Amino acid sequence: MKSLLKSGIIVFSIFLFMALTGCSVAKQAANNKNEQQSQGQGATAEAKTESRKLVVDLANESANLDPGLQYNFDSYAVYRNIFDNLIHRDPKTNSFVPWVAESWKQDSPTEWTFKLRSDIKFHNGDPLTAEDAAFSIQRILDKEFRSPQFANFNMIASAKAEGNDLKITTNGPSPTLLTQLVNLSIVPQKYVKEKGNDQFNLNPVGSGAYQFDSWAKGTQISLKANASYWGGKPEIPAIEYRFVPNPASRVADLQSGKADFVSAISPDDVENIKSKSDLQVFSTPTERVAYLAFNMATDTPTKSSKVNQAIAYGINYESLITSLLHGFGKPVTQVLTPLSFGYDPSISGYSYNPEKAKALLSEAGYASGLTLDFATSPSFDQRIVQAIQGDLDKIGIKVNIASTDHATYLKKVQDPARKWGNIRMGIWSCACMDADGTILPLFRTGTIWSSYSNPAFDQAVDAARATTDEAVRKDNYKKAFNVLQQDVPGIGLYQAYALYGASKKLQWQPDPQENFFVKDMKWIK
Repeated sequence: MKSLLKSGIIVFSIFLFMALTGCSVAKQAANNKNEQQSQGQGATAEAKTESRKLVVDLANESANLDPGLQYNFDSYAVYRNIFDNLIHRDPKTNSFVPWVAESWKQDSPTEWTFKLRSDIKFHNGDPLTAEDAAFSIQRILDKEFRSPQFANFNMIASAKAEGNDLKITTNGPSPTLLTQLVNLSIVPQKYVKEKGNDQFNLNPVGSGAYQFDSWAKGTQISLKANASYWGGKPEIPAIEYRFVPNPASRVADLQSGKADFVSAISPDDVENIKSKSDLQVFSTPTERVAYLAFNMATDTPTKSSKVNQAIAYGINYESLITSLLHGFGKPVTQVLTPLSFGYDPSISGYSYNPEKAKALLSEAGYASGLTLDFATSPSFDQRIVQAIQGDLDKIGIKVNIASTDHATYLKKVQDPARKWGNIRMGIWSCACMDADGTILPLFRTGTIWSSYSNPAFDQAVDAARATTDEAVRKDNYKKAFNVLQQDVPGIGLYQAYALYGASKKLQWQPDPQENFFVKDMKWIK
C-alpha cells in the first residue's frame, strides 16, 4: 500500500511539473508571439509615418496652377512643386545655383547662354528642352496673355533655343535677370498649345518633384510624388492642400491632427501652438512688405497726394507691430524691406501723427471728413485691416471694408478699369530681393498692378534696371523713393514675417523668400 501511494505521488509530481512547465512554455511562446506582433505593428506604424502624405491647410484656394499667371503664396505653394525652375537661389548663401539650367554664362552685356540638363522629362513623358524654356518666357512677355509677371521679365528682348541651350537677349545690361529667372517655372510648350491655357491651368503638367492628381474646386488640390523625378524620388509620397480661410479653423485642424502644416497663422496663435508638445512654429523675417496702395488712376479722393499723406500720418504703425503682430514684423519707411537691394535708410517715411493728418485733410478740402472704400481679401490679416479702419476713423475718414475671395480681389485690382476702390491692402514679395521686382511692377506706369503714373518715377526705375553699376542703381532708387514719398501712391506698413504651424514630426527650414518645396521636407522617424 505504501508502495502504491509512493508511486502515485511520484506520478502526480511528474504530471504537475509537466503541466506547470507546459503553461510556462505556452506563456513564453505567447509572449514571444505578442512581442513579434508588437514589433511588426511598430514597424508598420513607422513605415506609415515615413510614407504618409502631407496635409496642408492654405488660407485660400489657389488662384491658378499656371506658373505664368498669379504670383501669390496660395498659388505658388502648390505649383512650384509641380514645375521646375530655371535656376535656384541657395537660401543659406543667397547665391544662384543650378536647377534646370546646369550652367550659364554672360556672352556680352546683353546676351546670356543657359545650358540645360538633358535628362529631365515632363510628367507626360515628353523631354524638357530649351524650346520649352524659351516658350515659358515668351508667353509671359505676350501682352495678350496678361501675365502679372510681365513687368518682372520685360527686360528680356528675346528668348530662343539653340540645341539644348537657352539664349536670352536683354534690352540693355540687366542687373536683375538672374534674380527674376529664379522664379521662372518651365512649362511644356507642346502640351500647353494642344490643351490651351484654360485647360492647362486646370490640369497642369510639369517636370517637378510632384505631379498634379486632382483639383476639387473650392475644397482641395492633391499632388502625388513623381517617382521618376530627375532629382530623386521625394520622401513624402503625396500632398493634399486644403482651402481653409478661417485662421482658427486652420489652427484647430493642426491641433486635432487633421492637418500637418498650416499657413498664415496669426501671431495670437503662436504661443498656443508652441505650448503643444507635438506641434511647432516655423517663423522667419521675409522680403515681403505689407503695404497700402492708393487708387490714383481714377477721379477719387485718393488721387490727391495730400489725402494719401493724411492716411499715411493717420496710421499707428507701432501699434500694428507690437499689439497685433506681437513683434512678428519690423518697421519700414518705404514699400520695400531691408532684405532687398535698393532699400534706402535715408527715406524718412511716415510716422503716426493724427493732428498732422487732420490738417492735411483740411488742406485737401475734406475738413468735414470723407468716406473711402478699402479693398481686401481673407489672405490679409483682417485685424490689421480693421485697426487701420479704426485709426482712420479717428482722423475723420470713414472706411468701408470690401472683402472678397482672393481670386476675385486679384481680378479687380488687375482690371485696367481700376474700379477696385480707393485703398487696397497688399503683402508683396518678388522672391528676387531687389527693388526692381517690387516698386517697378507696383507703381510704374502701365503695369498690371499700378494705379499711378509719374514720368520721373518711371525714368528712375527704368534707369536702375538698365545698368549693372550698383552705385548708379542705388542713386536711381533713391530718386524713385523720393518721388513716391512726395506723391504717395502707396505706403509701407511693415516687413512681414512668415508664420507657419506644423507637426513636430515634420522637418523643414523656412527661408526669407518663402519657398515651399515639399521635396525638401521629411518626416522625422
